[in-house]
Amino acid sequence: MKQIIAVVKPYLAEKVLEALRRAPLEACSVREVKGYGRQKSYLDQYGDSEYSLAFLPKVEITLWADDARVEEVVRKIVEVARTGRMGDGKIFVLPAALCEAEIEL
Repeated sequence: MKQIIAVVKPYLAEKVLEALRRAPLEACSVREVKGYGRQKSYLDQYGDSEYSLAFLPKVEITLWADDARVEEVVRKIVEVARTGRMGDGKIFVLPAALCEAEIEL
């Protein structure tokens, strides 16, 4: 089992979730986040060394999928979320084995 964390632009979040509607997922959670990366145009220099960082709105989609389906899920996210411009987001794939037990509420 793997945990997949996709950080995407807010206007693409619904499209990503729709593309994953029939994907073989165990669970999914969505939350609004803010962050910054290599978008140089969002950094303002004051004096010689201080920067004001503008945090941009993003949506974090966290998914859990079987190992055999991870490539399929990641491919669907990339197809929908990639616009080719800087700031499209990131996808992280982590082992879900860090949790010893699953407790259902």
